[in-house]
Amino acid sequence: MTRTVLITGASGGIGYELAKLFAHDHHDLVLVARSGPKLTQFAAELQSQFGVAVKTVPLDLAATPAPKFLFDQLQREGIAVDVLVNNAAYGKHGALAEIPLEENLGQIHLNITALTHLTWLFLGPMLERRKGKILNVASTAGFQAGPMMAVYYATKAYVISFSEALANELKGSGVTVTCLCPGATDTGFQKRAGTENSILFKKFRPMDAKSVALDGYRALMAGKTLRISGVHNRLLTESQRLAPRRLVTVISRRILDQVK
Repeated sequence: MTRTVLITGASGGIGYELAKLFAHDHHDLVLVARSGPKLTQFAAELQSQFGVAVKTVPLDLAATPAPKFLFDQLQREGIAVDVLVNNAAYGKHGALAEIPLEENLGQIHLNITALTHLTWLFLGPMLERRKGKILNVASTAGFQAGPMMAVYYATKAYVISFSEALANELKGSGVTVTCLCPGATDTGFQKRAGTENSILFKKFRPMDAKSVALDGYRALMAGKTLRISGVHNRLLTESQRLAPRRLVTVISRRILDQVK
């Protein structure tokens, strides 16, 4: 059965790889990102390769009215969203006091506020139909504090907690919530965040976006609540629960240091 899948942050990385997986399984797509030209190109590729319908919406979801604008537009066009993928997010490397306020608040607006707003908007119709799926892309960063990326790490902690709580609330409703937690992944994220020269990306081997997307896709389809992508990341996350939080924070700061 064909479903319509809405994916935010779909112009590259994990979002685009997820789009290909859904398209391969013959689901129609609504792709949202800031870059209109990239979305148009990707939509043409997906339509040509998989024969699915692809709608593109160039939109900056960090803007306060954007989630409602998107929802209203799809409602007017009679597009019912069966699967919501909240993938759009960004981070910024640096000490809180040295990062411009708009950058700090921008992370909160996109990573938390827009994700929550979109979930609330699209959840209502899903509950009325008694079916639907939501995938929230968090990060292993959400399991510890992150000095030099304090706001980003905190936003991802919110996504994990929010997703697990919502999944519990929705038991028996026909709607499932899955939270995907990748570790370091080779996408455009690190360039925008300014972490491409950090120990995390230079000394450790990041996962590829295709593998992470497949992990998230399988967990979503199976109705799993939480999926940490990669065996190494799962072991590391479990080990952090046993270590003193102060030590975990010190190590977290160390791997975000720049390679000299």
